[in-house]
Amino acid sequence: MGGLRKLAASFVVPGPCGVAIRDRLKHLTPQDEKVLRAVGEHQGALASRDLKSRCAEGLEHNADTWAARKRALTGVSSSRIAGAITKATHDQWALARRCQAAHIRKLAAGIKTLRHRLSLPLGERGTKRAAGGYRSKSEWFRKSRRLAALEARHAAAVADWQAGRVRVVRGGKRLLNTRHHLTEACLTEDQWRERWEAERWFIAADGESGKRFGNETIRVTPDGEVSIKLPASLAHLANARHSRYTLTSRIAFAHRGAEWSDRIGANRAVAYRIHLDVERGRWYLTASWQRPVVQTIPLETARARGMIGVDTNTDHFAAYRLDRHGNPIGGPHRFPYDLSGTADHRDAQIRHALTRLINWARRVGVAAIGIEDLDFTTEKTREKHGRHKRFRQLISGIPTGKLKARLVSMAAEQGLAIVAVDPAYTSLWGAQHWQKPLTTPHRKMSRHDAAGIAIGRRALGHPVRRRTAPPPHDRSDRAGHRTAQAAPGDRGREGTRPPATDRPPGGPSPSGKRKREPSASNTVRDAPGTQQWVQDSLMRTG
Repeated sequence: MGGLRKLAASFVVPGPCGVAIRDRLKHLTPQDEKVLRAVGEHQGALASRDLKSRCAEGLEHNADTWAARKRALTGVSSSRIAGAITKATHDQWALARRCQAAHIRKLAAGIKTLRHRLSLPLGERGTKRAAGGYRSKSEWFRKSRRLAALEARHAAAVADWQAGRVRVVRGGKRLLNTRHHLTEACLTEDQWRERWEAERWFIAADGESGKRFGNETIRVTPDGEVSIKLPASLAHLANARHSRYTLTSRIAFAHRGAEWSDRIGANRAVAYRIHLDVERGRWYLTASWQRPVVQTIPLETARARGMIGVDTNTDHFAAYRLDRHGNPIGGPHRFPYDLSGTADHRDAQIRHALTRLINWARRVGVAAIGIEDLDFTTEKTREKHGRHKRFRQLISGIPTGKLKARLVSMAAEQGLAIVAVDPAYTSLWGAQHWQKPLTTPHRKMSRHDAAGIAIGRRALGHPVRRRTAPPPHDRSDRAGHRTAQAAPGDRGREGTRPPATDRPPGGPSPSGKRKREPSASNTVRDAPGTQQWVQDSLMRTG
């Protein structure tokens, strides 16, 4: 392979292990909203206090300290609410630790790149594998100052990691910083305060298998009635027995409603969360549950009916259908989306494009979709790409993590497998081997369409290029065929012609089928050398 890196093996992506659905709580009375706000504020304060205690413990956390915190919360709420709060606290602390580790790796990568470039002479050209030296003394000086800043940040982050110290903000760091930029956010202080308090509320409960309807704290009956077990300090607000408050609103899950109904009918665990969308002024209830781990289909089974290769870009998916031998079928398909605007708009655009892609895959009858296993975690820094700001924006705009998670979840519901392939050289080799041969007056092939073919062939286990190297003797096929995608036993592959020496002239072939006699050539080049050529007269006789 020369200087090319080794390609990773393709694999079938495991399916989703959880489900979450949401419905709006409509027609709530003022008393309902008052109770929900009181419960959220009370339990949110308990969650903040518990998170503070957990962060103070650091690496000294153990089962005894967990039990002590849960006992303290049980006295002011209930055992189930205390369990839900402590579990949410641990999940948030663990997430902060993972983010801290990723931040340290990113700083280390930037420091490594800066040290390498600073060690090179000014103006030295870079290579495909590493960047070159800086262009001027002023740029070298600025980068040396940036190196010192990154080293200081890295040392501080490593010290926090070793001490088990994390930085967590209940409600979100971004919303907290918005408090200092209310004019730019077009918010008043009261509007910001309302959002901040709503984000810090805690109205959630974990499911319990074997309990009535799968949850004792937030109970939802099959007919959509929602009731909440109130903490001891808010028991006077109850309107039902056993310190429960029943909302006037009824819910009906339009998506996966039958699956949810089957679970609560069998008293299987279902977790619930109630939250307020301050911007819309609406209350929502989210139900979630875990699924048993389902064994993914074997890779050979996923390849049996062909593959759809998908190239992910900043504004569209470029997809191409291939048969099991790696041959393109039909023309390219493009599924555009717009990633500008709000996060909800971007999410809706991705979801709509994936829906159309999956519907097309079902219509053509394939069993799997091949996609690149993209990860731009270490590729977005300006230390690596320097002045190429537009390129950094390009790779930052390509959806990767959320796209893969959503595609796997949506494809699993339609019975489709997702095959992840190594993204190395797909665009380069696809354009080199497939873009020009497939371009016709009626079909325009882009580099991204050709990359989709390369991805699909790699997912099928075939090399990207169409043919192998020519045989050693000459350009005929005496040393064997050059097709790369079909095995000798496959029907319909390009094979040698049956020999014509084993049958008499005009007789049947060895297979039993009569073949047409070779006709005399009409070209001068192929005519025998002994033939006499006579030029016709140019005189007109009639």
